Amino acid sequence: MTPYSDFYYFYILAVVLLPCIILGLFQKKIKWYGLLVTIFMIYHIFASSKKQLVFLAAFFVLQVLLTKSYDLLRKKLNKRWHLWIIIIISLIPLFITKLSGVFIHKEIGFLGVSYLTFKCVQTIIQIYDGYIKDLNVLEYAYFILFFPTLSSGPIDRSIRFIKEINTVPTRKEYLDYLGNGLWKIVLGIAYKFLISSYINDTWVSKLLLKPHITINIIKYMYFYSFYLFFDFAGYSLIAIGVSYILGVKTPDNFNLPFISKDIKDFWNRWHMSLSFWFRDFIFNRFVMAAIKKKWFKSRYTAAYIGYFITMLIMGFWHGVQLNYIVYGVYHGVLVAGTDCFQKSSFYSKVKEKRVFTAVSTVITFNIVCFGFLIFSGYLFK
Repeated sequence: MTPYSDFYYFYILAVVLLPCIILGLFQKKIKWYGLLVTIFMIYHIFASSKKQLVFLAAFFVLQVLLTKSYDLLRKKLNKRWHLWIIIIISLIPLFITKLSGVFIHKEIGFLGVSYLTFKCVQTIIQIYDGYIKDLNVLEYAYFILFFPTLSSGPIDRSIRFIKEINTVPTRKEYLDYLGNGLWKIVLGIAYKFLISSYINDTWVSKLLLKPHITINIIKYMYFYSFYLFFDFAGYSLIAIGVSYILGVKTPDNFNLPFISKDIKDFWNRWHMSLSFWFRDFIFNRFVMAAIKKKWFKSRYTAAYIGYFITMLIMGFWHGVQLNYIVYGVYHGVLVAGTDCFQKSSFYSKVKEKRVFTAVSTVITFNIVCFGFLIFSGYLFK
């Protein structure tokens, strides 16, 4: 059963969420019921694929043992090389999953492995940083498996999540949660099942059957970009809305990305939980290490290389297929180039002017759409 894909799933969802609403309105803690619901929903999601369920169970046991072991080890020995070993082991299931379809032509893994891996890795890093002092295994298990965001995010942070599940909102606060949650679910359904489906059925799927001539490529680029946004943003809104009803304010994932004034602004608006994860745990750490250890003569060089590496890893995170790798390289060049341009005297003179902002927004929209064309794999068929 695919999350948020059909009426049956929403029916089951409504049934299991009703007690959450009652608990919330009576100002009772939802945490333990939420954990039981998560286990119940995960079983039904993977009921048709016992293999995926076994992979998920193995992954879950590995990550919990790994993270708790590192939590205990960190209290006695604080060695950086311990962190790297733990992170590499944590990433192994993701590497196997991404490479399985390419090298052994057999799918290994389960729905949501990428998102769950990033949640586990960020927890390990925050244990190393000292932000997490003592890991509660049951709360961590709930964080990893939290079913609303299982398959496609948004990627939450463990400290924020665990704080929220242990906070009982007042009746008024929960009514705000409930109202916002239901609105996000309704809006998400409209995005995903009305707008996205219409764009796909009317244009995208039909253009795939037509010759790859220039006009069809251009049409596909724009229609696919809007289809991708409404499909993904719709799913995210539904997942966030369900989270709210469970008493967890999962962070938003999109903020009007097609009106971005430059490519850096775009990545602050598109799939925000993922882009902020890459910013915090890859880009910032790379640049800080590069400056501290003087790998490059200029900190600007460190930033440019950091942008490129971050975007390249983002491409590989989506998959090892050529279109994803090229997509990562494309955005790496764009983000680094934008950062370099914004340090110029010309940019400082024109950045506040309306005409420049308008032109920059139009250009950004088009280069973003071309990036999605690369991402789609359409050009590689």
